[in-house]
Amino acid sequence: MARLVMKFGGTSVGSVERIKNVALRVKREVDAGNEVAVVVSAMSGDTNRLVDLVSSMSTMHDAREYDVVLSSGEQVTIGLLSMALQDLGISARSWLGWQIPVRTNAVHGSARIEEIHCDEIISRFGEGQVAVCAGFQGIGTDNRITTLGRGGSDTSAVALAAALKADRCDIYTDVDGIYTADPRIATKAAKLDKITFEEMLELASLGAKILQTRSVEMAMKHGVKLQVLSSFEDLPGTLVVDEEEIVEHQVVSGVTYTRDEAKITLQQVADKPGIAALVFGALADAHVNVDMIVQNVSEDGKATDLTFTVGRKEMNQALAVLDKLTGEVNCKAIVPDANVVKVSIVGMGMTSHAGVAQTMFAALAEKGINIQVISTSEIKVSVLLAEEYTELAVRTLHTAFGLDAA
Repeated sequence: MARLVMKFGGTSVGSVERIKNVALRVKREVDAGNEVAVVVSAMSGDTNRLVDLVSSMSTMHDAREYDVVLSSGEQVTIGLLSMALQDLGISARSWLGWQIPVRTNAVHGSARIEEIHCDEIISRFGEGQVAVCAGFQGIGTDNRITTLGRGGSDTSAVALAAALKADRCDIYTDVDGIYTADPRIATKAAKLDKITFEEMLELASLGAKILQTRSVEMAMKHGVKLQVLSSFEDLPGTLVVDEEEIVEHQVVSGVTYTRDEAKITLQQVADKPGIAALVFGALADAHVNVDMIVQNVSEDGKATDLTFTVGRKEMNQALAVLDKLTGEVNCKAIVPDANVVKVSIVGMGMTSHAGVAQTMFAALAEKGINIQVISTSEIKVSVLLAEEYTELAVRTLHTAFGLDAA
């Protein structure tokens, strides 16, 4: 007997028929003698619909009432899935976040889970009952309903698995695992049997949309074994595990990209102490997150070009902050560019292999792709490129590092 948490996203429960399909998958685990808690999202499209309703009602809405509205999507899904399981002869009941309870802080709209009390769920496991739990929501210190931010159902599932001391947390989605690259771009991408938490965390933060970053962080912290599976096909998935569980690491495990980048260059800035601190301090005060940074000093050492990236949606906000600094930061021009893409390679094998960056840069140069900015960590190298080279760069690097499936 194993104790499992099964999480199903919005596309997996997007219709009555799909919810019935989910019920059959849950029944299979129950019939195998496993204790099961299910975490579900709202039906696909419902959360967007609810956000639109709030926006049409009030542009300056109360964040607490916003959470009340948005959390209603999951309430529908857990009720329908519980009914579907009961129709299959399985004892099941629905649990809203506050009923479990999932205790969070009081930051409405992007709350963080502080603790989960699941004694009652565990007690009902002993009676053979399946717990059908609403993802994405909890109850704050102000005793009001909270939501965890978009993608928060993954985090709910991992947190519940940690609290239940589950043997595994299975994330069911519309893909059948984690691939070495986006198969829509790199047609020879291969599905990975296993990947480390560290690699998955980097991939998630660098553009891979399969798992939410915060859920991977939580799984790594609490030692929750994850598995990514398809809701629609009976195929083996990908396990996300501790580094020790992978015998031999690929030098590079995956290639990913994100178009959510914009580049800003301050041209001919005076090269003196305090300028960078002034610029990035003002951006931080405005809650603009800066990612990649590069500085080039002129030959005479008197001026420098300061280039950095921000989220594409934050570009205009960043430019407004910089405009207010023109009196203190005397630069020749502020040049924005939203037509860029960040392409990254990730792999635990990089820690023990030399020449990885050189291979990456040489492969891109051979295709005539110019690198604008570079950033690195122990297990990843990211480069900023003109957006038009996205597909070519991903395919080129995928081949260069021997990831193409036979």
